[in-house]
Amino acid sequence: MYEDFYGFKEKPFALTPDPEYLYMSQQHESALTMLEYGLTLDGGITVVTGDVGSGKTTLIRRALQVLDPQFSVGIISNTHRNIGELLKWVLFAFDLDYQSKDKTELYHIFIDFIIEQYGANRRTLLIIDEAQNMDIETLEELRMLTNVNTDKDQILQLLLVGQPELAEKLKKPELRQFRQRIAAGFHLTPLNFRDTCNYIRHRLATAGGETTIFDDMACGAVHYQTKGVPRLINSLCDAALVYGFAEERRSIDIDTIFDVVLDKNRAPLSPFAS
Repeated sequence: MYEDFYGFKEKPFALTPDPEYLYMSQQHESALTMLEYGLTLDGGITVVTGDVGSGKTTLIRRALQVLDPQFSVGIISNTHRNIGELLKWVLFAFDLDYQSKDKTELYHIFIDFIIEQYGANRRTLLIIDEAQNMDIETLEELRMLTNVNTDKDQILQLLLVGQPELAEKLKKPELRQFRQRIAAGFHLTPLNFRDTCNYIRHRLATAGGETTIFDDMACGAVHYQTKGVPRLINSLCDAALVYGFAEERRSIDIDTIFDVVLDKNRAPLSPFAS
């Protein structure tokens, strides 16, 4: 809609997690370093937490871009409390046959797969997204899968990604053995004022536009309204560009931001500050 008007090659504030648009704040650099440590140095279990919309998935996708190609990666992204038989989901993540198999058969299929990968000098990485939804019993079952690891080699590595509730769950006494196997972890917090402004300009530039389309006051208003949550920043900035395009404004000022927020706050459950 507004891409040509502002000179973008694509929308700069799309809500889909695109690693090309990852803004490397200091904490994101630290998180990526921790991820690389956990995934490339035989870290065992790595945990990344952050509030909704904090950019966890985008960060993980960037880490996968630079991951050693010798990894076999499986992803479980639709976790919920009653996930059922975990092993079926695990085999499905690696495109292994899980149909009409009992639990013992499922286990042996997966272990054989891990050992086969290890014999081919490949490592196996299982990523669990929205891991806070898993109950304690399922998390403990996950830990048991890592028993295949030896003292010298991590044949299976786990990456758990979730909201802050995941960290609270892992603190429970029943999961102390799980905690002992966590080699690396990081918690993503919302962006501060400076990083919010830089985040906006980074995405504008990545999309091929001018970094000054949002003036300083507009960036400040975006930070105030979104509290530095990347997903909310994207939503507000995208709407502001629509408003600006409709009014043929070449730049976005604080009045445009407040116009967007005022209209959105007329709807129930607005995520923005009133």
